[in-house]
Amino acid sequence: MRLARLHLPRPGLRWLPVWRRNFLVWRKLAVPSLLGNLADPLIYMLGLGYGLGSLMPAIDGVDYLGFLAAGTVVASTMHAATFEALYSAFSRMHVQKTWEAILNTPLSLDEVLAGELFWAASKSLFSGLAILAVVAALGLVSSVYALAAIPVIFLTGAAFAALGLVVCALAPSFDFFMYYFTLFLTPMLLISGVFFPAGQLPAAIQAIAGWLPLAHAVQLVRPLLLGELPDDPLGHLAVLLLVAGLGFWIACVLARRRLLA
Repeated sequence: MRLARLHLPRPGLRWLPVWRRNFLVWRKLAVPSLLGNLADPLIYMLGLGYGLGSLMPAIDGVDYLGFLAAGTVVASTMHAATFEALYSAFSRMHVQKTWEAILNTPLSLDEVLAGELFWAASKSLFSGLAILAVVAALGLVSSVYALAAIPVIFLTGAAFAALGLVVCALAPSFDFFMYYFTLFLTPMLLISGVFFPAGQLPAAIQAIAGWLPLAHAVQLVRPLLLGELPDDPLGHLAVLLLVAGLGFWIACVLARRRLLA
């Protein structure tokens, strides 16, 4: 029985009704949801960009606001996917018992989790696109290469949604999520090149950052917004795909143990 829980997920396309259900619920509050996802990162980007930016020299020939723009797009995507995969998914799983109700239909738990994963990635895409539109309106996008950032934003959202579902499957309560934010997300935000070049960090910290999905997303999106091609794009994409795939499988295993015991 325990070994059976370790099998790889095979959701097919049967997760689409779960995605659609979450979308229809979100659509009722779409405007305040988007404004909420847009306000915080935009305030930080403009406050730091124009405030600190006036005191800082150019970074690799780019002013600080332009440097910060890509980091803000990626960080906003990360946070949107994480909040959806943690708080909203946990509420549907544990509080509202929505997952339990869905499991009384022909859908499997893996399909429910796949629907949650793709919905969280989609919602993070909306958030990332909103920030990207503001960045473009401010004249901080210099090439059509920025359009290539759109699939990267979705993949980044999927990677952090998968990690969030792992934590969701482990969490006994909402308070548990603070450990994830304090011990993982916040340190990663500070060392992944969002606010300053990661090359300024000690070598040991740079080595750690090289394993973090946020750092790979930043290294893909920043050059694209600046009209350049990223270095080693396949390597960065492979890391994000690995995090999304492996995280989803672990989330499925943990959810099976929790809900199908």
